[in-house]
Amino acid sequence: MGIIKAVDLAFEYIRRDEEGNVEGITRAVDGVNIDIQPGEFVAVLGHNGSGKSTLAKHLNALLYPTEGTVFVDGKDVKHPENIWDVRQTAGMVFQNPDNQIIGQVVEEDVGFGPENLGIPTNEIWERVEESLKAVGMYQYRKHSPNKLSGGQKQRVSIAGVIAMHPKCIILDEPTAMLDPNGRKEVIRAARALNQVEGITIILITHYMEEVIYADQVYVMDGGKVVMQGKPKEIFSQVDRLRELRLDVPQVTLLAHELKEKGQLFIGPISKKNVLSEISLVVVKEGIIKGMKQKHKKDIAFQESYKDWSFLNNG
Repeated sequence: MGIIKAVDLAFEYIRRDEEGNVEGITRAVDGVNIDIQPGEFVAVLGHNGSGKSTLAKHLNALLYPTEGTVFVDGKDVKHPENIWDVRQTAGMVFQNPDNQIIGQVVEEDVGFGPENLGIPTNEIWERVEESLKAVGMYQYRKHSPNKLSGGQKQRVSIAGVIAMHPKCIILDEPTAMLDPNGRKEVIRAARALNQVEGITIILITHYMEEVIYADQVYVMDGGKVVMQGKPKEIFSQVDRLRELRLDVPQVTLLAHELKEKGQLFIGPISKKNVLSEISLVVVKEGIIKGMKQKHKKDIAFQESYKDWSFLNNG
């Protein structure tokens, strides 16, 4: 059994009127099966309302299944006696960092969780230091969280969870309220925790470009897992992703169009070759329209293909 396992998980939101009568039932999660191994980086992808955040809340025992079972490190989340262990094993980072940060100073906020666990003072400060260093925020330890950017605040939130020494961290839409730079900071921190510290990461997101480093991707729609596989396998199904109302990144669409036209070259990818090949096809076929400034287009492609070269492998 993996560190996180859901078996035929279903959850229903019940709406009631002022007198307590049932007005309606919404099945937000429907028959979900997942099995996440220790040390994996897993992404759960889906549009708003697909059920991915409801799923995430089950992994930290914030919600209990209507049907089925969720195991966290072998413990059933439905049993009240397991809640403490479940939440120590699987830490949660929410969408809005302002809802998770309570300290007046960064280091005090990060130390809040371990203090509530009864950790000795010396060890608390050791955990605070190692956690802030892990997310690149140690130099801000004396700062007020109110003076930080959105991305920095979210990294402080992540540090606060790390200080609890969880085996797994669930990030529920952690970049939804951030600008592009803030999003990069948070995803970079999550990857480092996974690769360097060996912490299992579960990233809940609707941004497709954030899942390219995942070991496994689950795509949800209507409360169900409708696609599952490695990023390359998921991103190769462009038409299906469009049906699921996901915003397919432009470079993926371009690679898809080139492949459809039989013009995607084979062999080692370099920035120079990619830009040269794309430029010729774009001009010849008119695939991309409305890009008025060539230098901006070239810069965008250079940056994109740093991380998206796997689309042309195999």
